[in-house]
Amino acid sequence: MQTDKLIRKIIHVDMDAFYASVEQLDNPALKGKPIAVGGSGKRGVVSAASYEARTFGVKSAMSGSLAIKLCPELIFVNTNFDRYIEISKKIRKIFFEYTDLVEPLSLDEAYLDVTKNKKGNPSASLIAKEIRDRIYNEVGLTASAGISINKFIAKVASDYNKPNGQKTINPEEVTAFLEQLDIRKFYGVGKVTAEKMYQKGIFTGMDLKQKSIAYLEEHFGKSGSYYFDVVRGIHNSEVKPNRIRKSLAAERTFSENLSSEIFMLEKLDQIADEVSRRLLKNNVAGKTITLKIKYSDFTLQTRSKTLPYYINDKDIIFETAKDLLYQQKPSNSVRLLGISLSNLNTETQKKIIQKSVSVQLKFGF
Repeated sequence: MQTDKLIRKIIHVDMDAFYASVEQLDNPALKGKPIAVGGSGKRGVVSAASYEARTFGVKSAMSGSLAIKLCPELIFVNTNFDRYIEISKKIRKIFFEYTDLVEPLSLDEAYLDVTKNKKGNPSASLIAKEIRDRIYNEVGLTASAGISINKFIAKVASDYNKPNGQKTINPEEVTAFLEQLDIRKFYGVGKVTAEKMYQKGIFTGMDLKQKSIAYLEEHFGKSGSYYFDVVRGIHNSEVKPNRIRKSLAAERTFSENLSSEIFMLEKLDQIADEVSRRLLKNNVAGKTITLKIKYSDFTLQTRSKTLPYYINDKDIIFETAKDLLYQQKPSNSVRLLGISLSNLNTETQKKIIQKSVSVQLKFGF
């Protein structure tokens, strides 16, 4: 680990089964029961599952039909993103009472840099506990947290004592923690990469640490240097409070395949309306419109068009998506349609913030 630079105090807060917990909060009759947020039909997909459902093996991104087989008593609830956003804003308001260095990753998780915080509290662990208590008392939901010297370790740690717990990895504990860590728990190592590492005899952080950077880059490409660094506790990415949104999208998976262009246009109109509403709500606009088509045989196709001006108007989005659809008529029945806008004007609003920090040698957790 590098000791000649500022040693930071980073907290990763992760809400517990957020969507499902919000539904249980709003409907007490659902508390203690296995619920899934999402569609229950044969084309439905689970967006989130309560912990009661997870004990049966139900998890996000699973088909609704498989979920109900695993848990016959599973209760399906429709998604309510407006409500999730409302709750997320309340939680973030709490975060900002402790630091302005808050980097949301999604509605239900965020990084906080509390090296210098508004409360003047030198203990990141105590701050994390206080934040979790306030979320429970003021919002009614539980959260878990990881605390350590960088974002990578804090995120890994936040998953250790879920739900409603926290784990601190002190600076002097980082090396042993990473060496003993199962490679599957390394943030950024997915299922495919983990299998590839297993085949090469890499099962733990210690195994990974034995490999040279040249070896890792040869077998894992650009990610090789990342793995080489993080297993040594090196992850210098700062908490970025002004993360720039790169794109905004909406899509629909249909209960029955669509073969009629009339029905496709009807669905595109609805999707364009949703994308436009999200753009307007976030006060952004984009130039590049991408149409996503997934056919009944699961083949995926995307078509894009870049306009000479920024737009967030529903009619323009729809007409452009329609042109893209007619660019080449669907060769098969369609199970999913999606529209995304990228090349957003958020890039033109990006500000470069330079910070000067003093070297800090003592780091109390």
